[in-house]
Amino acid sequence: MHESAFSTALLRWFAQYGRELPWRGISDPYGIWVSEVILQQTRIEQGRDYWLRFMDRFPTVEALATATEDEVLRLWQGLGYYSRARNMHAAARQIVEQGGFPQTIEGLRALKGVGDYTAAAVGSMAFNLPAAAVDGNVYRVLARHFGIDVPINTAQGKHTFQALASELLPEGKASAFNQAMMDFGATWCTPKSPRCLDCPVADTCDALHTGRTGLLPVKEKKLTVKERHLTYIYVRHQGMTALRRRPAGDIWQGLWEPLLIENGDLPQWETPLKLVASNVKHVLTHRVLLADFFLAEPTRRPGLPPGYIWVKESQVGEYALPRLVEKLLSLL
Repeated sequence: MHESAFSTALLRWFAQYGRELPWRGISDPYGIWVSEVILQQTRIEQGRDYWLRFMDRFPTVEALATATEDEVLRLWQGLGYYSRARNMHAAARQIVEQGGFPQTIEGLRALKGVGDYTAAAVGSMAFNLPAAAVDGNVYRVLARHFGIDVPINTAQGKHTFQALASELLPEGKASAFNQAMMDFGATWCTPKSPRCLDCPVADTCDALHTGRTGLLPVKEKKLTVKERHLTYIYVRHQGMTALRRRPAGDIWQGLWEPLLIENGDLPQWETPLKLVASNVKHVLTHRVLLADFFLAEPTRRPGLPPGYIWVKESQVGEYALPRLVEKLLSLL
């Protein structure tokens, strides 16, 4: 099977088995872009609901651009990787300033938070630009089918797979082909238990014929995961509690949290602290967080470090909180 036959087989498969998703079949670059940003680190099942809520709350790029960062982060709550939401908010303002969505890969690439993959995905689906979108699913399909063992998380791997995907791109069908490759990798050529028996390109799959399906694609060893210990104190005083917005340059930038003690002693107040939970585990990409959670109910309003504000307990839900903090508050 030569390359164009591979592409033809994938397009035929897509016509029959492609996933039905709410952003499929639309040509609105804004809706497509929002779906791609949400799905960068999120499973389709969870992403679908967030996309529907996001499009309902911010139906246009102008609506997103005029929103406050707090409004955007609150809607994003629970999705994690909050820099995606902040970048998308900043990019929406760029787009409005430019007078509309850029219609070239270079223009899309210049938007805050938009990399090669997102630019190619949005460009091909919204404007049918001839750009190959290479994500984890595409790496896997190409590595297995063509027997490529160059590590996918290296500069050489990125170049190799991008060049091959571009070569395979059928003329005038970039949108359908990119979606076909993504869907095929996500539902058929899966990391574990791929459907090799009824695969439309099994005859020419190198990994299948050399017994390397479970070995491809190759990835260089990851960074060591580090542990980080956090102690949170929920201060309750006359229906009020203390929150602060997390600073730039650390996890959860711009989200809100209760009193945090990290690498320090617990405050000595007249009323003893009550331990609500200890060593609550929360896993991020390169670190594991372990949190202790205390409740403080002092008789007098205590002095707090700079940056904390007092808010009504009934209004805590109006602040965008990290998932870990949400989990801890649910234990109260």
